Amino acid sequence: MLTVIAYDIADQRRLARIARVCEDYGMRVQYSVFECYLEPDRVDELWNKLEDELDLEEDRIVAYTLDAKCAKKIRTAGTMVCSERVVCYLV
Repeated sequence: MLTVIAYDIADQRRLARIARVCEDYGMRVQYSVFECYLEPDRVDELWNKLEDELDLEEDRIVAYTLDAKCAKKIRTAGTMVCSERVVCYLV
C-alpha cells in the first residue's frame, strides 16, 4: 500500500525530526513529501511517531493512502529530490 506523507512544520527543529521519522519509512520525493510503501500496521506506527513530534497548533501533516490500482495510475515528470540515505534510480 502506498502512503504519501506531506507536511508543513513551523519550527526548524520539529521539521528535522519529522523528516528523520519519514526517512525511516519511505523515500523523499519533494522537500516535504515522502512516498512510503507500507503495510497498514506500519502506517499506523509511522502516524503515531509523527503525531508525537507535532505541535497541533502550528503544524500540519496529511497522509494519503492509495491502493495498488490507484498507485499504478500515478504520473510523474521532472527531477526528483532524494535524501542522502536513499539511492534513486530513474528508468
